[in-house]
Amino acid sequence: MREIHKKVNKEYFDLIASGQKTFEYRVNDFECEPGDILILEEYEYNADFRGRKATGRVLKKKVGHVAKVTDFEWLKRPDVQADFEKYGAQIISLISEEE
Repeated sequence: MREIHKKVNKEYFDLIASGQKTFEYRVNDFECEPGDILILEEYEYNADFRGRKATGRVLKKKVGHVAKVTDFEWLKRPDVQADFEKYGAQIISLISEEE
C-alpha cells in the first residue's frame, strides 16, 4: 500500500467531498493498485489551466478497482472502435442500490 498525491480541480474536489463523484479518471502515468491511498489536493486553476495554486484542502480516498483502458481487448473490435470514435467513452462507477 502506498500514498499517492494528486492535484484535483476545485469543481471535482467538491463533488468527491460530497460523495457525488465516486471515481477518478486519470492519465495512466503512475502506479496505482487496490488498497493504495489517493491524497487528493485541491487546486484552483487559471482559466487557461496554465497557472494554479493549492487551496490547502485535502481528501484521502482508498483505491478500489483500477481499470486501465489498454486492458480492454474488446476496444480492438472493429464494431466497438467505430462507436468509440463516434461517441467517445464513459467510465461508470457502480454503487449499491441502498446508497
